[in-house]
Amino acid sequence: MKKLDLDVLAMVVAVTESGSFAQGAQAVHRSPSAVSMQIKALEDALGKPLFIRDTRNVTATDDGRMLAEYGRRMLAMRDEAWASVVRPEIRGRVTIGVPDDYISSLLPQVLGKFAAMHPRVEVRVIGQPSSALVPMLKDNAVDLACLTRVKGVTGELVRREPIVWTGSAKRNVWEERPLPVALFAHGSMARDHAIKALKRQKIPFRMSYESPSFLGLLSVVEAGLAVAPLARCSIPAHLVQLSPNEGLPPLGEIEVVLARSAQSARPPCDYLAEQILDEWRA
Repeated sequence: MKKLDLDVLAMVVAVTESGSFAQGAQAVHRSPSAVSMQIKALEDALGKPLFIRDTRNVTATDDGRMLAEYGRRMLAMRDEAWASVVRPEIRGRVTIGVPDDYISSLLPQVLGKFAAMHPRVEVRVIGQPSSALVPMLKDNAVDLACLTRVKGVTGELVRREPIVWTGSAKRNVWEERPLPVALFAHGSMARDHAIKALKRQKIPFRMSYESPSFLGLLSVVEAGLAVAPLARCSIPAHLVQLSPNEGLPPLGEIEVVLARSAQSARPPCDYLAEQILDEWRA
């Protein structure tokens, strides 16, 4: 009887959810080549492909999606079993503030594991831009905040995240001049990086869309109306990650930090903070 390695199942889940070997590898703290090799070995053992690969995207097959679903359950049970033995039972409430782009890409896995390990802790999530979370921390309106490092923020470095130009395969809008761009509102580090990079390389551009909403930016990009500078971890698999080969300047990185309010020194906050640091650090 063949055995399924939980670490390899975690890779299958990560690649299925991200649609990318690179992002999946980042989620499980392995190199893309190691993840690709392990999944290929599993496919050979099963005698079935788990993913369809092309030059830009990785899409799970029906068998891949089914195995990923089993993998999620098995990994959750492993975490729950571990927690039931080694972790004390804690109760309480934690309020965490997170920008929308991190909520959609980084938070679900963390909160799923935390809920399995600490079912009696109530977690409330508030989605706000990083600049709006800073005063909320100071006012103790949130206990924890995972946000882009901006002026006035002190926190523990979680990860450095590349900013990438993003477009739609429907239309090569990145070839237009002036370049139509969709940007977050003032206060966004991704916005600042993009404007400075375009001006530095003297690329004419026009503001096609401006909003604090991540979903708003995505809708404009998906329609092929503009390109947007987004954290790489937040880019859906169906969109195109653009490189300097498409004539757009590199955008560098942002720092994602975990900040805590003055009133967060209590066990529920401590354990959620620990979970975030364990999961997000690459």
